[in-house]
Amino acid sequence: MVLLLFYDAAAFVEDEKHALIQSNWWSYHYTNDSYHNIAVNPCEWEEITCNEFGSITKLWRPIIPRKQPRLVDLNLTAFPNLEYLGLFGMGLVGIIPTQIGSLHNLIDLDLYNNNLTGIIPTQIGNLYNLIYLFLDENKLSGIIPTQIGSLQNLTYLYLDKNKLTGNIPIQIGALQNLIDLSMSNNNLVGEFPTILTNLPQLERLDLSSNNISGHFPIIKDLTHLDYFNLSNNKICGSIPREIGNLSLLQSLDLSQNKLNGSLPSFKSNYLFVANFSHNKISGNIPSNLCTYSNMPYVDLSYNNIIGNIPKELGQLKVINFSYNSLTGHVPREVYCKFPHDILYGNKELLGLEKNQSCSNHKNMYSYMKIILPMVVFFIIVLFVFVLFRTLKKNKKTKIERREPKNGDLFSIWNYDGKIAYEDIIKATEDFDIKYCIGIGAYGSVYRAQLPSGRIVALKKLHRSEYGNPSFAKSFHNEVKMLTEIRHRNIVKLHGFCLHNQCMFLIYEYMERGSLFYVLSKEDEAKEMDWSKRVNSIKGIANALSYIHHDCTPPITHRDITSSNVLLNSKMESFVSDFGIAKILDPNSSNQTLPMGTCGYVAPELAYTLVVTEKCDVYSFGVVALETIIGRHPGDLILSLTEISSKSILLRDVIDSRLPLPLRRDAQDVILCVTIALACLHPSPKSRPSMKQVSHKLSFSNLALTIPFNDISFQYLMNHDVHIL
Repeated sequence: MVLLLFYDAAAFVEDEKHALIQSNWWSYHYTNDSYHNIAVNPCEWEEITCNEFGSITKLWRPIIPRKQPRLVDLNLTAFPNLEYLGLFGMGLVGIIPTQIGSLHNLIDLDLYNNNLTGIIPTQIGNLYNLIYLFLDENKLSGIIPTQIGSLQNLTYLYLDKNKLTGNIPIQIGALQNLIDLSMSNNNLVGEFPTILTNLPQLERLDLSSNNISGHFPIIKDLTHLDYFNLSNNKICGSIPREIGNLSLLQSLDLSQNKLNGSLPSFKSNYLFVANFSHNKISGNIPSNLCTYSNMPYVDLSYNNIIGNIPKELGQLKVINFSYNSLTGHVPREVYCKFPHDILYGNKELLGLEKNQSCSNHKNMYSYMKIILPMVVFFIIVLFVFVLFRTLKKNKKTKIERREPKNGDLFSIWNYDGKIAYEDIIKATEDFDIKYCIGIGAYGSVYRAQLPSGRIVALKKLHRSEYGNPSFAKSFHNEVKMLTEIRHRNIVKLHGFCLHNQCMFLIYEYMERGSLFYVLSKEDEAKEMDWSKRVNSIKGIANALSYIHHDCTPPITHRDITSSNVLLNSKMESFVSDFGIAKILDPNSSNQTLPMGTCGYVAPELAYTLVVTEKCDVYSFGVVALETIIGRHPGDLILSLTEISSKSILLRDVIDSRLPLPLRRDAQDVILCVTIALACLHPSPKSRPSMKQVSHKLSFSNLALTIPFNDISFQYLMNHDVHIL
């Protein structure tokens, strides 16, 4: 009997070794700075663990000498004792084979961050011992198989960042041991399955960035929940008051839904992050919103919240009230603690009451301890200054010769900021919130009228970021770029102050704000008719063509978004924000860290890290489509690779706030969309240059060969506009 068992084990070992050889993944094994032939015992490899009989129980990702390995190349049926299969981040392509169901001793299946396609096979339900299932960050499609509900031991289930469709199967509600469930960034639809609220051990639930609809679920029974993300869906209704009683909750993200009603209060004693932005939440802010917690971050922006700001919210570390309908004076506890851009967009909101200020009152003794040393220091500095001025009294700089009393900001490119700073402080009343017209990634934008009568826009770095070298570098980079380039569709830089205590840039003022802002507002979007939108697209194309082809060496912007396109009173477009722009070196690989704004970044940057002008071309394609359809085209771009794109009609996608375009406008819209689709080609080499795009937009006379109402995206993708 013992001999028979040994013979069976030996057979397993040979089958396993043969499967490894046939896969070509382990043709050569790399150890100790040299390659060794596969003939050596696989159990001695670092990527493999065996049991006492020499049978493989753990397979870790190998070093593969060839590109694009397929999971089907590995005969999974040859590993009856396999407990762990970790093939993440290998670049696997193709489908998940049905043979996956033969791995009955398997506990951990880890295939995340590959390029797997096709459906999740139903045979995965045969892995009864499975505890960990990671299929996230692939390209899997189809529905989630109901057979997953048979995996009664499953504790961690990650299916996020795929292309899964359909409803969330109710069978998942049978997984009573589930601790972590993530299905974010898919195309899941239907209502939130209430069965998920009965999972007693659930600690993390992430269903964000799908198309889940219906009312907000009652999750009061998820008493172990510490992370809940339902953002970027279509959930409606009010937020249940019971959610505030989840004592272990640490992070809650309900942003970008259709929630209404009032805000609940929370009693969690743990570190807490809450995001309610971009909903339709109304009512007052409860004074006990965070009474029992130590919340560092709360975002209430872009809602319909009314009433006063409770002073109790001053205990928070970060909060955002912008774009609501708040009224009354701002409590001193809030006004004096946070940057004023968190209040932007509340038209009826007032500043501090007249009898209040942000200065701290101390007794005379405390002041003297500070003032006396400062007085001594000031006397020393004054002596040195007088001595220096005496030595230099006959020397005048160019800037000093041309400065009038209040400082001519527009003729100064290099200055210490003293006189101009005084003008700015006076014009903005020390950067009061009422002059703020926008909030950027690292600064706020203010409108200021200078003593000369000229109106300018100022981008000011947030005070909390003054010591951050990366933000300072962005400011310096933007100054460098905008002082060297000039184009009618690139925003003009009039001056700057790069002091270690205050950094701001002074631009020409754009009356209509950003393209993103105009498209997000009903009235402004209607005012921006088809001809204005086409002209805006042309302006962006002309600016990019200039920096790509008319500057030596060429420049790539790297952050073309609708937020970085500004519009003047005529809704003409101007490219702005050159903070991360890069000069392309023809003698360099131009490798860089991934930068830019999510949703606009070219896909090749994720795996090549090489920035080229074709990265801007892709971003332009996104913005051009966004301008025509009136919103970010993320879902549309994903659907273009699917067969269903044949049935997507152009008339059903373009901005419905405008009437359908006629005659010349219809021709121009079709041309813009066709060019945008060409710019979004997955292969950078197949995208047109911006010079080609600019020329085609300016001189094309595209004729309609079929009625506008019959034009589909599939037709436009195959339509030859002679652009390449």
